[in-house]
Amino acid sequence: MNPSQPAGAPAQLTGARFVIGTFAVALATFMNVLDSSIANVAIPTLSGNLGVSVDEGTWVITLFSAANAVAIPLTGWLTQRVGQVRLFVWAILLFVLSSAACGLAPNLIVLLAARVVQGAVAGPLVPLSQALLLASFPKEKSSSALSLWAMTATVGPIAGPALGGWITDSYSWSWIFYINVPVGLFAAAAIWAIYRDRETPARKLPIDKVGVISLIVWVGSLQIMLDKGKDLDWFNSPVIWALGIVAVIAFVFFLIWELTDARPVVNLRLFQGRNFLGGTVAISVAYAVFFANLVILPQWIQGFLGYRAVDAGLATAPLGIFAVILAPVLGKIMPRSDTRVLATLAFVGFAAVFFMRSHYNTDVDRFTLVLPTLLQGIPTALFFTPLTAIILSGLPPEKIPAAAGLSNFVRIFAGAVGTSLVSTGWNNRTILHHARLAEQASVNNPTFVDAIGNLQTTLGASQSSALAFFEKSMTAQATMLGLNDIFWLSAVIFIVIIPLIWVTRPTKGASAGAPGGH
Repeated sequence: MNPSQPAGAPAQLTGARFVIGTFAVALATFMNVLDSSIANVAIPTLSGNLGVSVDEGTWVITLFSAANAVAIPLTGWLTQRVGQVRLFVWAILLFVLSSAACGLAPNLIVLLAARVVQGAVAGPLVPLSQALLLASFPKEKSSSALSLWAMTATVGPIAGPALGGWITDSYSWSWIFYINVPVGLFAAAAIWAIYRDRETPARKLPIDKVGVISLIVWVGSLQIMLDKGKDLDWFNSPVIWALGIVAVIAFVFFLIWELTDARPVVNLRLFQGRNFLGGTVAISVAYAVFFANLVILPQWIQGFLGYRAVDAGLATAPLGIFAVILAPVLGKIMPRSDTRVLATLAFVGFAAVFFMRSHYNTDVDRFTLVLPTLLQGIPTALFFTPLTAIILSGLPPEKIPAAAGLSNFVRIFAGAVGTSLVSTGWNNRTILHHARLAEQASVNNPTFVDAIGNLQTTLGASQSSALAFFEKSMTAQATMLGLNDIFWLSAVIFIVIIPLIWVTRPTKGASAGAPGGH
């Protein structure tokens, strides 16, 4: 037995059990994060097959996100009530069952009900996977395990659009849900076989009903507001106003209740820890920028460069190359490195990549488009693992699930807020640039008159056709300029938030998280 292992604790995982156990836990994470993005490109096809509008079809994404967001912070309480391993396995099996129900859904109502269940049971998967890895492996291997986990968490959202587009085009939208069935069954079986002797004790806890209800109300209201805001023209809509007011009131009530209740369902006092607070804020702001750009870049590639959904997904896929290659390297250097330095390098790398993108133009070639995405894999590899290690450093094993759940909740919710803000900002900057360009489109401007004349000659078209072509080109240019503004601002944000990392205390990768065993 390892001398650092507590007496009576299960033997530490080694050899094949270490590899299979880590892979199975990471696979369950991958299945979850993949499903959060894989349905996006299938919405038009799915809506047409079910006989509903695309706006109605987007509820497939909205309700999954809302249910997922509500469930994540409940992970700590559920773990104490059910047990860590048992909760993880049951969550995977219910995810498999709800995925099959999604694929078999005969109408939108059934599909939405299944997606709510799917999102809810997916909530504990990410934080529990972190907790299980940190609690089950020896300290010297915790960095490697976390690196593999971060790799799967990163590759999932990247692979989702490409895989979803390919499945939808080649087979049927139902198969974007069916693929979870064999993956989930394998992961559940492997995890139960390897980890069942590492179960944490379960105890009957009274449920904080008021806390749960207020959590559901404010998270659900805010998530739906964020998802539907752009479609409903934000605060020009009474629906958005109502959702916003409900969310604010319920959130304030939730904070007061959880901070004063003797047994809160969400332990907000974790934010009293400097590393938890600084690390959570840093990873959340960074993830908001990272994820928002991951959403809008394929939209621009498809909408204005004419790429198919599959090709747009493939254009962003190289991001995962360095993330995969560097995962084992990071696992080896983290135990000897200050995690704050690694996270700082990641933020500087992101800033450099977004600065490169801020020089795109409407004639961008494939190499210039893909190169920053390929290079972005380097800071991505240095991003999740060091900050996760900082967030969970020094916490006792029994607090890891709650801390992982709360930090992941804040991070994922920041991603939703960031996506809404960036999408709206891109739209507003596009309108501004279009107005500025349109000021030059005047009969009193000789350059404009000459341009229209040249278009008529080149295209052999009438003046109205030439003007229509000019308007289309101007819109594409305005959209590109608006996107460049977003890229430039993203680079600045990554530099500005670096001090958040240095608010935390120094941490070595090997000392982060809980000790091995129980």
